[in-house]
Amino acid sequence: MTRPTAPPVRRRPPATGSRPRKRRQFIPPQHGAWAMLLVPWLAAVLTLGLRWPHLPLLGAWLTGYLLSYYLLQAVKTGRFGRFRVQLWTYGVPTALLGGLVLLLRPDLLWYAPAYAVLLGVNVAYARRRAERALGNDLASVAQSCLMVFVCATAAGQPPETVVTAFLAVTAYFIGTVLYVKTMIRERGSTSYYRASVGYHVASVALAAWLGPPLLGVFLLLLVRAVVLPRHRLTPKHVGLIEILASALVLVASTS
Repeated sequence: MTRPTAPPVRRRPPATGSRPRKRRQFIPPQHGAWAMLLVPWLAAVLTLGLRWPHLPLLGAWLTGYLLSYYLLQAVKTGRFGRFRVQLWTYGVPTALLGGLVLLLRPDLLWYAPAYAVLLGVNVAYARRRAERALGNDLASVAQSCLMVFVCATAAGQPPETVVTAFLAVTAYFIGTVLYVKTMIRERGSTSYYRASVGYHVASVALAAWLGPPLLGVFLLLLVRAVVLPRHRLTPKHVGLIEILASALVLVASTS
């Protein structure tokens, strides 16, 4: 007498992680970039007061970054077809929102040559697959911090109204580029460590001229640049510290 066979057990297919992978197809894995996008815009808006053209400007700024990221990926790989969906997804809202802002403030076209040159620098580094080079990072900092003046023009205000905010966020982000390299990609490099510390000393002198609140923050940033590279921190911890640092710079530059 044969034993009855048990019915086959249906196994649940293993999780493939398709959602996270799909999300990564449309959201760049560059967490630090969001601070570089938002802090200059916030610094200008908190200094000037929010004007309604700032809102479509922010939308165009964010989608423009996403568009540029996937455009540079296409340049780097030479596979534009691979990123066609992302280019359309972010290109259309960038064009629409950017066009609206330009209709409201045609003077913003004066910034186009500067952004074109800086984007050209990014393209050149992408072709060489050298996006992590110091020159490329500094070009990205310039793009981000120029947004402080763009916001002033969008509000119909002269650039001198946001000079303090511009100098503060620019000094901070340049220092952050050097400091983060000493913590991750150039960890143990004596030349980068000296450049980072030397730059932060100079930025303290600038902060002293800008005012006591910024002087206090940049003294803390100098301590960070001197002490933390001697300790092993994970990229996550480095990022969390920079979130706090950028918030302090933002508050001090607009107080």
